[in-house]
This record gives sequence, C-alpha cells and structure tokens, in this order.
Amino acid sequence: MRYGILGDIHGNMEALDAVLQHLEAEKVDHYVSVGDIVGYGADPGPCLDRIREIGATVVAGNHDWAVVGRLDCTFFNAYAKAAVEWTAQTLTAEQMAWLENLPLTARLGDDLEVAHATRENPERFDYIQTYYDAARSINAMVTPVCFLGHSHVPLAFLMREQMELSVDPLLDLQGVGRALINVGSIGQPRDENPKAACAVFDAKTRRYELRRVSYDVDRTCQKILAVGLPQILADRLRFGR
Repeated sequence: MRYGILGDIHGNMEALDAVLQHLEAEKVDHYVSVGDIVGYGADPGPCLDRIREIGATVVAGNHDWAVVGRLDCTFFNAYAKAAVEWTAQTLTAEQMAWLENLPLTARLGDDLEVAHATRENPERFDYIQTYYDAARSINAMVTPVCFLGHSHVPLAFLMREQMELSVDPLLDLQGVGRALINVGSIGQPRDENPKAACAVFDAKTRRYELRRVSYDVDRTCQKILAVGLPQILADRLRFGR
C-alpha cells in the first residue's frame, strides 16, 4: 500500500490541487490528511470538499475544531482568529457538521496512524518541541509509524537504539522501531521553503519520501486579500514563514 500523506492544507486550493496532481502521478493507493484543512486560506469549503471527494482518512486539526466551536481560539494570534471567524461564516452547515465529527486520531491497520499535533494527548493540540515531547508520543503509538502536522515544519523522530532527529526528506524505515514524522504543511509552510509539503509512504518497503511541490502562490495571495483576510496571511506564503 502506497499512501499519500497530506500536510496541513489551511484553505489553500492552489497548493492542494498541485499536490494532488503530483500524488496522482505517483499512483498512491490512499490519501491521509493530518488535519487543519481550513484556517488562514481563502478556499476552506472547496478544500474540504476535495478532501472528501478523494476519500482521504482525515483527523481533526486545531483550526478545524476552532471553526466549529469545539476549541476555544482565545489564545490564537489575531490573524489566525480572524481567519477562524471568517471561515465559520463561509462554510455550509453540512461542512461544519463534517468538521465537527472528525476524530482526533486514526489508524490504518498495522501500517500507520495519524494525529494532528501529538499522539499522546491529541485533544490538547500541543507542539512537539523536545525529545521528551517526542518520546511521550512515541510511547503512545500502536503502529510503527505515526504522521503528524501542526508545526508546519517537516522532521522525523526515529527510535532505533536511541532516539534520532532527522530532517532527511528520504527515510528508509527498515530497522526503525518507531517513527514519528511531521510532514509539514501544504497550504502554509514555515520552514522557509514556500513549496507545498506532502509525502509518499510505502508500507511494504517502509520507504518514506517528503515531496515539495510548486504552486501558484500569487493567485493564492490575491484570493486571500480579495476576501478581506489579513495581508500577513498572504505575504508569509511567499517566504515559507
């Protein structure tokens, strides 16, 4: 089974279309989304509909839950909060209900599992910032591989004889006890690379490869400004920050 792993989308339709075109050419068998389909971008509804159309396995992100009122966005920054409020007014009642019912974690047989932020306490939407944080999520895993998003920065924690941190885009997971992998973001990268982030994971060969895909950033920025969202949400896309 070859999986297409989708980083945080955040309402960026141009980036999502480019990534799906790339992964379709790779002939992946199934798509997995690490959550945050909405928030920041100008196309939350179309992105949500596209993810449903391809039958992806999806978990809830903090922006997804904030939009439907399942998460208090008091502590979101002003720009993120503005996007949450705008998105909540844009989605249909049916789309909102779908977001509200997303699970926090998902497991695909013995191949992999997925959560948005951490595996240990997925409902808290904490960030994994240290080896200790990573170890807690690794200890909560029930499959050899777990995919995450949330930080928008791709990296992997690999458990061999001891834990290793890797930013290598190509990983051979043969011989790795457990792998906790952040695939980054499709719609709003923050690793100073503006290209959309996704990955291909082959469960049979245990080969993981991060992919970066170019898309029409200018069009995305124009759409963000046209609907009245804060300019910084457009500007940062050009720099991957």
